[in-house]
Amino acid sequence: MNLKAELQKYFGYNSFRGDQEDVIKSVLAQKDVFVIMPTGAGKSLCYQLPAVLMEGTAIIVSPLIALMKNQVDQLNAHGIQAHFLNSTLSKSEATKVKKSVIAGETKLLYVAPESLTKEETVHFLQSSKISFVAIDEVHCISEWGHDFRPEYRKIRSILESIGKFPLIALTATATPKVQLDIQKNLRLEDANLYKSSFLRHNLYYEV
Repeated sequence: MNLKAELQKYFGYNSFRGDQEDVIKSVLAQKDVFVIMPTGAGKSLCYQLPAVLMEGTAIIVSPLIALMKNQVDQLNAHGIQAHFLNSTLSKSEATKVKKSVIAGETKLLYVAPESLTKEETVHFLQSSKISFVAIDEVHCISEWGHDFRPEYRKIRSILESIGKFPLIALTATATPKVQLDIQKNLRLEDANLYKSSFLRHNLYYEV
């Protein structure tokens, strides 16, 4: 598969940045992956392109409702079928989204961690064909981090009750202590780790 051609076809970019291509190859090879990249380095492409290329629906766990809507709108504008499932949807809208996923029409489904902990969501995902699960802002899992979200601690056990599929954890912020906590909680000790430099050549500090 020519990944650069697929990148151009779906997203209009001519080349990958940093570790993007290596991360995407690992995801396509169905490996667990842990990505630490600075903001603006293109983390979202690391799961968006494989989601389009793989069979089934990729589940993206994200704590930010505004970001979900923004990404879904962008993907739909590129002709990629994407939806989100969170508290902003009415019951009929949520039912419509679930039907699209079960029918295999949706390539990416964004889910809030609170929605993932609901029993009805678990049952629905058990009847869906899932390509992989990406956990964005994964530092929220760590009790040592400033953005700690208790729902994140439950994600691994919930996913195991749904099925077996590769896991991609992504964050722009992880101290070594937080990184270890994430790996332990999600059982990602053997995951392929991609850690980009936070050095920004376009910025300099002067004291």
